[in-house]
Amino acid sequence: MKVILKQEIKGLGKIGDIKSVKDGYARNFLYPKGLVLEANDRNLKIIEKEKIKAAEIMKNELDSAAEFAKKLSSVSITLPVAAASGEENKIFGSVGPADISAALKTEGFDIDKKNIMLDNPLKELGAFDVAVKIHPSVSAKIKVWVVKKSN
Repeated sequence: MKVILKQEIKGLGKIGDIKSVKDGYARNFLYPKGLVLEANDRNLKIIEKEKIKAAEIMKNELDSAAEFAKKLSSVSITLPVAAASGEENKIFGSVGPADISAALKTEGFDIDKKNIMLDNPLKELGAFDVAVKIHPSVSAKIKVWVVKKSN
């Protein structure tokens, strides 16, 4: 049975794809859940209109993500941490994505720690460029200053 996918289905295809599936799978699972339409001319036209709307929405999301990335790129955060005394730049503990996320929240940017792309936690004093993922195809770099906490 040929069907048109109304949304992305893992292992089957993307929105608007025309796929051949077994009759039972379509009748018992896909149709009741509203995931597909029967592949006919009328439904093909409906899906084409939905594809155009979806593309428009994706473009708007991408534009707003790029604008947000531009704003975020100008941000520089300072994280005071306990450090070893002397000339060395070693700190006690480390600065991870959760610390950076909390500091960004105080600056007014609500970024989840999962979106902060840090290969390894920061374990020394200094300035670091840290990537922040905003959208699957948009990221921004922020400047993170790890400084010695004054007593």
